[in-house]
Amino acid sequence: MEIDPETAKILDALLPNTSFDGWTMQALRHALASLGRGPDEAPLLFATPADMIEAAFALADQRMVEDSAGLEGGLTARVRAVIALRLEQMAGDKEALRRAMAHLALPGQAPRLARIIAASTDSIWFAARDTSADFSWYTKRFTLGAIWLATLLFWLSDESPEAGRTLAFVDRRLQGVGRFGKFRHKAQARLASLIPFRSTSTSWT
Repeated sequence: MEIDPETAKILDALLPNTSFDGWTMQALRHALASLGRGPDEAPLLFATPADMIEAAFALADQRMVEDSAGLEGGLTARVRAVIALRLEQMAGDKEALRRAMAHLALPGQAPRLARIIAASTDSIWFAARDTSADFSWYTKRFTLGAIWLATLLFWLSDESPEAGRTLAFVDRRLQGVGRFGKFRHKAQARLASLIPFRSTSTSWT
């Protein structure tokens, strides 16, 4: 999902309001009013609260990628740096994110949550300059998606300075990724017996 500059302005104005009004049309109308726009535009911009939330995550993904240029180190180090950057960028919007995740936890929102996490995971990999193109593309994203969702939930209750506890949590999860390699190799062998492919994978290190 590509967020244009005008929509980005609206989302930036919306986020502070969600801390008080939640992800509601009322919050969106207040945001539009603060920008000198008519509140009647609200339903034309986003049909549901989940649409607002997904757009806000997409904008955060874009900004994370834009600000991740020039990262150094191995792939795992770059992934960790991208996640650290994302947490820093979200630091001022924790209540808005808490309300967003509460909404996405409602019955019927599981597909939307999965899509949002998958999009953020792809953005993290892109920002970290991962170049895998075979079966590892899927296994890596599945693994990182689980890590990212767990990290986000952990971060929402983390009051440590500069999200130190959350970053330690991330470090532990990334260190454990190596154990996933055993499953990946078995799965690759099984898949290769059905659909042969040429390996071009890159490691996490």
